[in-house]
Amino acid sequence: MIEAEVHLSLHNFLRSQTGFPSWPHHLTMARLVARALRLKRSALIQVGAVSGYQGRYRTSFVASALMWHDPVIIVATEAVQQRLLKVEIPRLQQWLQVNKPIRTGNAWPSDDFQGLLLVSPEAWLRAQLQNSNDFPQGIPTIIDGVDDLEDWVRDQLTVSIEPYDWDRLMLACPQIAEVIRSARVQLTHELFQHPANPYECYLLSPLEEEILMRLYSVLDVANLPDPWKKFTLFQNHIQSPSLPYTAPPLLWATIARRQGLFSLHSTPIELGKILSPIWDRQPVVLIGSALEPEAEAPIFRQRLGLDDLTCLKFSSDSHTSAIQLYIPYQLPLPNTPEFQAAFIHKVRTLLCISASTSGLTVVLVGDVPLKSQVGAILASEFGSRVQVEKTCLDENGILISGWEFWREYQSVLPAPQLLIIATLPLPTLENPLVAGIVSHYKRSHQDWFRLYLLPKALNELQRAIAPMRDTQGIVALLDTRVVIRSYGAQVLAALSPLSRIDYLDPNLFSTAREEESQ
Repeated sequence: MIEAEVHLSLHNFLRSQTGFPSWPHHLTMARLVARALRLKRSALIQVGAVSGYQGRYRTSFVASALMWHDPVIIVATEAVQQRLLKVEIPRLQQWLQVNKPIRTGNAWPSDDFQGLLLVSPEAWLRAQLQNSNDFPQGIPTIIDGVDDLEDWVRDQLTVSIEPYDWDRLMLACPQIAEVIRSARVQLTHELFQHPANPYECYLLSPLEEEILMRLYSVLDVANLPDPWKKFTLFQNHIQSPSLPYTAPPLLWATIARRQGLFSLHSTPIELGKILSPIWDRQPVVLIGSALEPEAEAPIFRQRLGLDDLTCLKFSSDSHTSAIQLYIPYQLPLPNTPEFQAAFIHKVRTLLCISASTSGLTVVLVGDVPLKSQVGAILASEFGSRVQVEKTCLDENGILISGWEFWREYQSVLPAPQLLIIATLPLPTLENPLVAGIVSHYKRSHQDWFRLYLLPKALNELQRAIAPMRDTQGIVALLDTRVVIRSYGAQVLAALSPLSRIDYLDPNLFSTAREEESQ
């Protein structure tokens, strides 16, 4: 069987590689992927946050894909594709002595292609959601990095009306140009009444939705230009329950206040029923880092319409990947006025205590205004060492960053000697997408915090601290909700393995550096 062949070949390959980055689960994962290819049975694999950050597990599924005698699709970001093409695939091809054709592209090369196709998530999802013929049905598909799958899907399903689309609409419907212009003026007036927030985006109010609905009532939908025609699919859901969405669409606006312009956006809230037919078209192997504490990932699967599939979660090595975690007990709660001053004082203390040790320090601040204030205050004291979301850093640099920036660039930056986290990365309700989804959970009488906000935060948190596990570095989590709230135990479980620190001492950093050098 293919599982035995892959196991033996990969085992011999790993033994032959001097200095090859070790990962204890290569053979198990390779067998599972090979089994999924042979049985055409879908699988969901969680490789762990550290392995997801390092990418060492990719050798396993590439070996299985190369040795499988039929065609395979690998869905991966451009950065991962380049790593596969330049490192993983050539190295394995040479050892395995396979000549399987390798192609990249946004569509299936030809009917007789029997090789390995690398495709971006955007191209693959676009084809699947449009049910186009760009990819034949039944081709086994490996999707890498599914921690971001929900965001990829929403990017494809979101329809946006930009300022210039109003001009296109008036050109397409000159007989009602004045009605269109009036609707635009009314929306501009209403939208700019919203109080400013750091994201400059807002859920549409009932009055704003009514303005749009009145406009659509006089438009000839069949002759509308894109994206107006696509936007109507979500608008018409209110009157057309037969559409494949079980909840009203989420409608929001982004505002450019200085320019006096706005954009409208629409996306379905529930993705499960939209995605479910896609998983039936071909066997899929979905690979993520830390989706949920449970191997079965029930919340993730429910949100993305994944039914019957094999689930596996690899455990972390508790001896080599433990972090040192410091959580203060007497810091004010993040939602109190006293938090900002206390947080900045604690950051100063941590920076002074760690000053004698060289290495990068990262301060993660999710709150946009607070991030700027922390950057300005620390720059006045520590000078050019402090940079806000920049990758050009001194050896002893201090990076002030939001969660998204750190997630994108942590793989190209050195592992920090100290990671300071202001608050748990719970999605903010100031984001209209988050607020809309939470409202949907409330209308459905579901636990929106434990089914949506907390899983999102735990996934983000585990991915953020992954670089620290290589160095067994120090993580300072300055959000006392971890020790006060009932869900704190779940946070600590997600951060395990760890060693709790109850005090601050300069020797902590020298000890951590000595252990890293050994």
